Amino acid sequence: RMVAAVLAGLSLLSLLTCGYLAWGSRRSGAGGAPGNPLGEEPAAGAPGSQPHIIFILADDQGFRDVGYHGSEIRTPTLDKLAAEGVKLENYYVQPMCTPSRSQLITGKYQIHTGLQHSIIRPTQPNCLPLDNVTLPQKLKEVGYSTHMVGKWHLGFYRRECMPTQRGFDSFFGSLLGSGDYYTHFKCDSPGICGYDLYENDNAAWDHDNGIYSTQMYTQKVQQILASHNPRKPIFLYIAYQAVHSPLQAPGRYFEHYRSINNINRRRYAAMLACLDEAINNVTVALRKYGYYENSIIIYSSDNGGQPMAGGSNWPLRGSKGTYWEGGIRAVGFVHSPLLKNKGSVCKELVHITDWFPTLITLAEGQIDEDIQLDGYDVWETISEGRRSPRVDILHNIDPIYTKAKNGSWAAGYGIWNTAIQSAIRVNHWKLLTGNPGYSDWVPPQAFSNTGPNRWHNERVSWSAGKTVWLFNITADPYERVDLSARHPDVVKQLLRRLSQFNKTAVPVRYPPKDPRSNPKLNGGVWGPWFKEDEKKKKSDKSKGGNKQKKNKNKKKAN
Repeated sequence: RMVAAVLAGLSLLSLLTCGYLAWGSRRSGAGGAPGNPLGEEPAAGAPGSQPHIIFILADDQGFRDVGYHGSEIRTPTLDKLAAEGVKLENYYVQPMCTPSRSQLITGKYQIHTGLQHSIIRPTQPNCLPLDNVTLPQKLKEVGYSTHMVGKWHLGFYRRECMPTQRGFDSFFGSLLGSGDYYTHFKCDSPGICGYDLYENDNAAWDHDNGIYSTQMYTQKVQQILASHNPRKPIFLYIAYQAVHSPLQAPGRYFEHYRSINNINRRRYAAMLACLDEAINNVTVALRKYGYYENSIIIYSSDNGGQPMAGGSNWPLRGSKGTYWEGGIRAVGFVHSPLLKNKGSVCKELVHITDWFPTLITLAEGQIDEDIQLDGYDVWETISEGRRSPRVDILHNIDPIYTKAKNGSWAAGYGIWNTAIQSAIRVNHWKLLTGNPGYSDWVPPQAFSNTGPNRWHNERVSWSAGKTVWLFNITADPYERVDLSARHPDVVKQLLRRLSQFNKTAVPVRYPPKDPRSNPKLNGGVWGPWFKEDEKKKKSDKSKGGNKQKKNKNKKKAN
């Protein structure tokens, strides 16, 4: 009853706050030019049969942090785009940055790319494996112009890992997972700091003008759309830095949120308001330059929100970095004149890997038979309301993360070692093993004070030895009732499914730090440091050294 009352209150709050700003209002910030109404007539140019694809990926946006989910943060652009399109209300991503981005761009689970563990760190000689075909590469095959603006976070230790080498005609953005929104500097650890803004394969020093990244990226998108011929198909991947920490926003976006006492939540709200305005300006540009009528706009967060950094996933459990619903169930929608069932809600199961085959099929491309995809073509599910071809999701298997000290094969009925962090969804059932991560429910009132206050959080205590959880997500989306003891047969079935998936896993790629990655050795810039020539020289020297040793040994023997 208490939860129902809270949810009813949130719904009322959202109704009171959503009429404050007209959709086509004349706004300039967030990269927009003043006086561009959203309904402006498109420029001349007959669209072809291949749709323009605009994929917008937000960073760390919480499940509740959109107007139509009851947030106190105003998001009129997102609300209107979603209301006129299809809201994805059973949509899943991964709990962190690199995993979601790798699955989007390859259509494969982490266990099939070797990126099962954590994220790619700036100092690691690691990137999305080069033998994986990417979404932009497949779209280029069928005539698309491909452009990326924003955050990459799929590795850069060698030149072949860069976005322009992975299928994008152009790239403007950052290579790392986070950084200052104005200076574009990032410190990975004390003394290991560098500049992180790129244009194609070079540091974009010319753009170091102190412009807030959300606005700067939007301006770049407008330039790309203005210079491209709308008669030719374009794939535009816009991976905004917002609303990831550090929590920074231009001053004017705080105007509506002075009443939020919690400083992190207030800053987060301002950042999201700026992001919402930026997306309006992208949509204005699509109409202005003649793309809109033949476009598909997809909006997604890359993972759940982080309450300690202002994000809210209420009423879901957990946060970013966890396999509870709050870490992996995301805000998502599709907006397009090409949709058949506009203004609808899709409650069918959809996962971020599904965009790869869905978009390639829409683009009239071909998926090679030898590519073992984990994604499904879900366009008819989204556009026409048909049943999803997807019945399960492997959220992940991380063999390195074994922090559940009481996990064992015995707890997994001899089928699975429950010390391993893993999670799987099959139909209505969801199974978690190991240590799933921070598990509180963080209600809106937790953000009512001036600092983090966990007294408002709801917690469930369990025995120290617990390493298996089972939930019926359809009946219990907030993961309040663990059914593992009541349904051991279902637990065993899902453990067997995990075991089957694990047999197809490739080795984990998580190398140690490389001191050569220090930006001080690369002109103060984060960028590729691994050179194939150096490796060859070293191997040649070692071979030569071995020959000399052998000759010396022969002389001694003589």
